[in-house]
Amino acid sequence: MASHRLQWSYNVNTDVTPFVVDIPQTELDDLRQRLQQTRWSDKEPCTGWAQGMPLEYTRELADYWAHTYDWRRFENKLNRWSQFMTKIDGIDIHFIHQRSPHEDALPLIISHGWPGSIVEFHKVIDALTDPTQHGGSAESAFHVVAPCLPGYGFSGKPTETGTSVEKIGRMWGQLMSRLGYARYVAQGGDWGSIITQSMGITETDHCAAIHVNMPIVAPDNDTMSSLSAAEQKALEDMSAYIETGSGYSKQQSTYPQTLGYGLADSPVAQMAWVVEKFYMWTDCENNGTRHPENVLNRDELLDNVMMYWLNNAGASSARLYWESFNNASMEPIHMPVGCSIFPKEIFRCSRRWAEKRFTQLIHWNELDKGGHFAALEQPEAFVAEVRACFQTLR
Repeated sequence: MASHRLQWSYNVNTDVTPFVVDIPQTELDDLRQRLQQTRWSDKEPCTGWAQGMPLEYTRELADYWAHTYDWRRFENKLNRWSQFMTKIDGIDIHFIHQRSPHEDALPLIISHGWPGSIVEFHKVIDALTDPTQHGGSAESAFHVVAPCLPGYGFSGKPTETGTSVEKIGRMWGQLMSRLGYARYVAQGGDWGSIITQSMGITETDHCAAIHVNMPIVAPDNDTMSSLSAAEQKALEDMSAYIETGSGYSKQQSTYPQTLGYGLADSPVAQMAWVVEKFYMWTDCENNGTRHPENVLNRDELLDNVMMYWLNNAGASSARLYWESFNNASMEPIHMPVGCSIFPKEIFRCSRRWAEKRFTQLIHWNELDKGGHFAALEQPEAFVAEVRACFQTLR
């Protein structure tokens, strides 16, 4: 058995300090006042979400946010987990570090993306760390580290350019070292997938394997004359995304600062900017009708929005697109890699495409339910995939 026993303690590094979420009531009062004073747009002249988040639903969700939603409920949930702050490369990094009760658990760093946050993991942290209480065995336990990306959530905001996905991957390597982990595995989706894949290139001395639920792989030109039905559909969906679904990325990768003023000033603008993507990217169709609340409840949607609003992270989160969106590395990855393909993911690849980049593909599964926010939408399936991927690495 490989050795990955936890060496970390509160005093292992004085730069790691405990953190508790405690939002001042004045900020919550200010949010409620802003919501009540929203100057509303006119109603869209079309049906459904064809021009974006519809006015009727936006007003309904904003009213719920102002009068019913309870931030303290989720704040208390966050504070049930062990949270810390540490400075890496001059940036404060907030992270959950939840130890398993099983000392031989495998250390795992798990990364979110945009417009997600550590909220995505609130249904899976306990199952990953304490599997004997959640349908698994002690041999499938993980020590979970879940950081907020720089510029996201409670982490600090870069004050200089250069915080790319590659840099964040190296920062995560420093974080795991600082916590005393000489051997660990990594997982991610969205930007977290790209960060995790970059770790598969740069952190090979200590990262033993990676798992991603949005593998970034170029379609193989040699297969264009013999495409499977799934490959054809993936290419069609990619074309549709580029044509009609990528406007947010164009703005965030070119002029995130301009966008940021509206997101900083208006909670409804921030809410709509995020929730629209949960409509677009979740597997949320039920009886022929798509709606994010078919798969997630209002509190979950707003818990995630709050990670952006409370931390004024509209512009700072968008800047990751400016840094990295048009510079994705397609360098081969030679460490063990696992991929879980959810059917409503934005970008999907086939196994034969993946094998062109990942030379040690140790896990591959195409699931029948779920979308871009896999851990939030299908937590049991997500946990099962992570356990299955890393079972041979223990």
